[in-house]
Amino acid sequence: MKKFIAVGLLLSNFVFGQATTEKKEVNPFKKGSVMIFWGWNNAKYSKSDIHFKGDGYDFQLDKVVANDRQTKFDWGTYFNPGNITIPQVNYRITYFPKDNFGITIGMDHMKYVMDQNQTVDFKGYIDDPKYAAMINNGKVDLSGNDFLTFEHTDGLNYINIGAQKYHNVLDKKNIDVFVSYGAGLGALLPKSNVQLMGNERSDRFHLAGFGLDARAAVSVVALRHIVLQAEGKLGYINMPDIKTTLNNKPDKASQDFVFAQFNFGIGYTFNTKKYN
Repeated sequence: MKKFIAVGLLLSNFVFGQATTEKKEVNPFKKGSVMIFWGWNNAKYSKSDIHFKGDGYDFQLDKVVANDRQTKFDWGTYFNPGNITIPQVNYRITYFPKDNFGITIGMDHMKYVMDQNQTVDFKGYIDDPKYAAMINNGKVDLSGNDFLTFEHTDGLNYINIGAQKYHNVLDKKNIDVFVSYGAGLGALLPKSNVQLMGNERSDRFHLAGFGLDARAAVSVVALRHIVLQAEGKLGYINMPDIKTTLNNKPDKASQDFVFAQFNFGIGYTFNTKKYN
């Protein structure tokens, strides 16, 4: 009888031990993993002092209001490969050199449009009497297009590198939830659409400045690979060299402002590894 009990215990330990050994988990953000991501953003901007300088003028417009420009939703615009860069989008690739720690390279394609329906304070001078006459009591009305149109609409391109730390807060069989936080920095390569005081319109890409940001996100990972992510960013942009004329004159503008961004999108992780 004792022999049968001993054999039973041995078999039990072997079976359950084998089951325990074979139980494996998968971390979607394990060391060596890669995540690709595509999403869409909504941005808000602080008021900005914009300084314009060129031949015959040197002035600043104070506390200029601007907004983003959302593209009306249409399946052909948002998902057609030939049109998907028209909306405000984010795309990036993240590599995980350590478990739950990612290094990201990406671009935030935002849009920045000066509100034409505003009157702002003016400081400086304009030699041209036509445009100097538009200044009244130290203010200029921008409601028409004669004095200035100013936007970064193709777009306010923030090319950035960042680092994020991920924490798992829910681990189920086919669903994981992570919260993450981090920071980034990068360069601004806007395509600025500007027409200033009758000059020929400038609309071209130009390396204009730099940006910094702090970021936090919630990521829902389905089936260990498909990532739905909602992210918020708070950042600072400084552009000291914005082109304002079509030719190669030294005319330029400069501005800095704070931005807040919310983005939502989908990603995919691959090269994940199983571990005990």
